[in-house]
Amino acid sequence: MGEKVQKVGVKREDGFLYYIDKAGDVARAKMARGGKKGGKPQKVTKVGVRKEPGYLYYLDKAGDIGRAKMVNAKTKKKK
Repeated sequence: MGEKVQKVGVKREDGFLYYIDKAGDVARAKMARGGKKGGKPQKVTKVGVRKEPGYLYYLDKAGDIGRAKMVNAKTKKKK
């Protein structure tokens, strides 16, 4: 499904959403629960991964950065 881009080894904490920000770094934000507001995002690790268009970048279970090819709904199918 996806391929590993960079080994980072981020240790996750409960109650946070982890993602790859625009700068290609690992960031996290406190999740909103039970009417409480979420928190402001904070950088966890500075990585600087260069993102290529057409790929979805994510943090996998091992805490490393992975990517998967996005299915683009705008492309026309040949008949």
